[in-house]
Amino acid sequence: MNKRRRITVAALSASAVLACGLLAAPWAPRLSTQVSGDAALAEAVRPLLQKPADKLSVAYLEDGTVRIAGFGADERTEFEIGSVSKTFTAALLADAVERGEVTLETTVAEILGPDLRDPEAEIGTVTLAELASHRSGLPRLATDPGALVSSFLNSALRRDPYTAPPAEVIEHAQSASLGGRGTVAYSNLGYAFLGQLLAKEAGMDYADLLQERILEPLGMKDTYVPVTAGNLRPDAPTGRAASGLPHAAWTANGGAPMGGIRSTTADMSLYLQALLAETAPGSAALEPRWDMGEGDGGEGDGGGERVGLAWFTQVSSSSGRAATWHNGQTGGFSAMVAMDREAGTAVLILSNVAAGQDEAALALLKEGL
Repeated sequence: MNKRRRITVAALSASAVLACGLLAAPWAPRLSTQVSGDAALAEAVRPLLQKPADKLSVAYLEDGTVRIAGFGADERTEFEIGSVSKTFTAALLADAVERGEVTLETTVAEILGPDLRDPEAEIGTVTLAELASHRSGLPRLATDPGALVSSFLNSALRRDPYTAPPAEVIEHAQSASLGGRGTVAYSNLGYAFLGQLLAKEAGMDYADLLQERILEPLGMKDTYVPVTAGNLRPDAPTGRAASGLPHAAWTANGGAPMGGIRSTTADMSLYLQALLAETAPGSAALEPRWDMGEGDGGEGDGGGERVGLAWFTQVSSSSGRAATWHNGQTGGFSAMVAMDREAGTAVLILSNVAAGQDEAALALLKEGL
């Protein structure tokens, strides 16, 4: 091979390596310039979006009307809503209480019965209210060594870290140590456990329970719980990290009650309308019942914060207005819901990037249109 040819081959090889590297490298997400829906709403929210974004959909509800705008998305675009799923599980609990099937003081032992691994264990005395308000003492995640390894590896590979089926979720909750019971400490494990307990009590799986008692009554036809990747709808979208790296779908399996729901802005607007009107099944979940306690954090501008069944309520120290909210984030999506129940307004922001738009939603709720 002559010198010129060697130089040419080397240059082509270097270019190929560079091209492959560029294709594999993360690209910082940029908000889509393709705007749909309510132009005035899009212009109002655009300057508030301080976190990385790509495809994003926003809804603003006021006086029974819904305004929706999208950036590279529309009202039917599918998103993972992450931990906003917990509000649906809380609604199932409140609805079951209204039906007389359980009470907030029903214990784990009462539901598991002979399936309780250790009748003397403290977990058996934990109530549904404690699980629903993050006061059970359960850790944020399962502490079983196998679960920890699986979660770590899947996270590193940008896959769903929640793969335990319902029976394992119940086992993980029973094997975990309780700590700080009675104080608010956010627990994904606690909510996964709660949802599976409610499903067991109702005699059906979580996805069917949610469909029958919440989604169908509200007409939320595009909202579903895939549970496993095999149940995702055709062309179900995946999202990206804030860095731009792609992530596989999170379906959460037995953890679905804490973060496995997929929905659209149109469907979530139906949910919010019913919550504001207090006509949604399990609307009582919204009521703030327990103080968060100093140092537990929260959103807003310094006012006190309380927790209900899933929902957090932050009172502004400057205006005295209360924002009731919940956010969510998966490997590739983020979601934020905020309501001013007294004013009858609500804001929803769904994004296909794992970078929460919480501040934008709260600012829009406060400022209005």
